[in-house]
Amino acid sequence: MAWFKAALTSIAMLFVVSDPARSETLLIMFEEIGCPYCEQWHEEVGVIYDKTTEAQVAQLIVQELDDPLPEGVVVGAEPYYTPTFVLVDDGREVGRIEGYPGEDLFWGMLGLIMARLPDIPENS
Repeated sequence: MAWFKAALTSIAMLFVVSDPARSETLLIMFEEIGCPYCEQWHEEVGVIYDKTTEAQVAQLIVQELDDPLPEGVVVGAEPYYTPTFVLVDDGREVGRIEGYPGEDLFWGMLGLIMARLPDIPENS
């Protein structure tokens, strides 16, 4: 019976860890269906994001432009353009990227706004 209780605890922890509202740092991508720049981002960056150091720092949340924000998240202004990427730490906006300037510029711009986060590992 102890193994069963341990298994249930492990499963419950998986749900806590994967809950976006409980993550400290998020990268929220706002998109719209049919947005060619959103599609380009998904093809060039989205397929690898989860394997990057940046993903270890900021969990990616992709949502439609008109969807409500995750609970407890406050951004400076409602996103208007797609895609818009908003970096959120402890529920507050740290910075944003409006539009998709291409893969190289995206990573550089993301690095600049991630540098504003406290306690980021040196190699991110």
